Amino acid sequence: MKKYILIFLLSFQSILAQVQFEARTSRPSLGVNETLRVDFVMNADGDNFTPPSFEGFRVVGGPSQQVSQSWVNGKSSFNKVYSYFLMPMQRGTLTIRQATIEINGQIYKTNPVRITVTAAVEKQRDPDDLTPTADESVHLVAEISKTSPFINEPITVVYKLYCGFDIGISNWQELDKPKYNDFWSQNIEVPQKISEGEYKGERYRYIILKKVVLYPQKAGRLEIEPLSLDLAVEIPSGRRDFFGRAQIKQENKRVSAGAKTINVKPLPESGRPDNFSGAVGKFDFTVTPSKTNIKHGESLDLVVSVSGTGNLKLFDLPKPVVPTALEMYDPVHNENVRTPLSGMTGRVSDTYTIVPGFKGNFTIQPMSFTYFDPSAGRYKTLTSKEIVLRVIDGPGLAQNQSAASGVQKQQVQASEQFQFIKLKTELKSANRKDFFGSTSFYTLLLLPMLAIPAVVLIRRKKHAADSDIMGNRARRSDRLARKYLSEAKRQFANKEMFYVALEKALHNFLKAKLHIETSEMSKERIREILLEKNAEPQTVDSFLKLAEDCEFARYAPSSTGAIQHDYDKAAAIISSLEKQL
Repeated sequence: MKKYILIFLLSFQSILAQVQFEARTSRPSLGVNETLRVDFVMNADGDNFTPPSFEGFRVVGGPSQQVSQSWVNGKSSFNKVYSYFLMPMQRGTLTIRQATIEINGQIYKTNPVRITVTAAVEKQRDPDDLTPTADESVHLVAEISKTSPFINEPITVVYKLYCGFDIGISNWQELDKPKYNDFWSQNIEVPQKISEGEYKGERYRYIILKKVVLYPQKAGRLEIEPLSLDLAVEIPSGRRDFFGRAQIKQENKRVSAGAKTINVKPLPESGRPDNFSGAVGKFDFTVTPSKTNIKHGESLDLVVSVSGTGNLKLFDLPKPVVPTALEMYDPVHNENVRTPLSGMTGRVSDTYTIVPGFKGNFTIQPMSFTYFDPSAGRYKTLTSKEIVLRVIDGPGLAQNQSAASGVQKQQVQASEQFQFIKLKTELKSANRKDFFGSTSFYTLLLLPMLAIPAVVLIRRKKHAADSDIMGNRARRSDRLARKYLSEAKRQFANKEMFYVALEKALHNFLKAKLHIETSEMSKERIREILLEKNAEPQTVDSFLKLAEDCEFARYAPSSTGAIQHDYDKAAAIISSLEKQL
């Protein structure tokens, strides 16, 4: 009997000893310049281990394998681990997918693990680690020309990579591109050449990676997100080969320029003229006609131009006011602007075509242009000269017509129909007819019977509409698009608020349809989920492209037609995704 009990207990123990296979990470979040360890742990020996693809990471170490087995109080325990060391390639929420292994003829899988990757963090070196590294010899620096500018005053950011003379860099790639939220930005092409200079009092070699000119678009504390690089670094190993030549070793290093904060000052309210349109810099203002003597039937060009240094692409030129006897057409806008490191410089102009309709002399009143000079800290107003146009021939103006305004004045004569209304009232008797037996009586009597065919027809149409599944789905999709885009439609007159509302609408649509949070909305994650739900790749690409364009379009010049086009495009994309999902 004891023998059977022992066999039963051993069998019951084997049932309880379930196979465990799981993925463990050294931390749930890390900076883009840090390393993550991932262990795939099992409590039973298996074969055909298949790791995940580690999308979004680069494997910098592993796989390494560890096996341990112990006996404690007659109980056996087994543990087997596959270890990998990973470096993230981008910021956001990354997923380590399932690994698989075969144990006792069955396939086991780990659960996916989500890792949050933040901006680069400062790493403290272990004082006990005497291995030579590149931490003290490689630095990425963002040099900013001015940290407290006015709104629309240019500042420059120069990214330099410093390297010690005993260190070599064989390759690099960008991990995080800096984002310039609330800035108008312009990249400047720079030649890739090595120079020598000082960094913190020591001599280094350096290379300029990029230069950017920024124009802040609102006041307050604005943050420039950091540039982060992944470098392949060659450093001396301290050893020599058989022939006495110094040996080098290679290692990967992540460097970051760090986030920068800009304190943007608002433009002063005192002294601001009503015609100020946002121009900041130093400018000249001219209004030039192509000719002042003109024949009837000919045309002339009136050129309104601003030249100098400042935010030339970010303000509107004043519009001339001409007499109504002159016909003026919409302007042709021209820009001849360069953007060196000091900021935009050049000339912008509007050219108006004017055609006179009458003979005579016509005056175009002086025009004013106001800009803010940051060096002087005050507003300045430039005024053009008065322009007199002489039309040599053609029909003349009537005596009661103004040459300045071209408006004809006419006398209004009273007519008999506007004479005083008589107050004396004359009452007349009215012949009253009974309602019973009248036309109205029979109409109301037959109306319910006539309504029966109409009710039948309406019910048939409703039944047909309910049976039209594709049509109903299309109508629901259109209503859904209008629902999410209602706020953006109300902001048509405000370009910046329109694109903020449009971007928010796209995010809210994804949150509602895909049940994901804003923190998970990386480009790769959105593409992955939409494709898994059978969305068409072309529609997914259009959605992601529109979301990227919203940020740029907030500060780039755009017209009402462009805003309407982006609104229609967003409605079409949301409607298409709703049908496909």
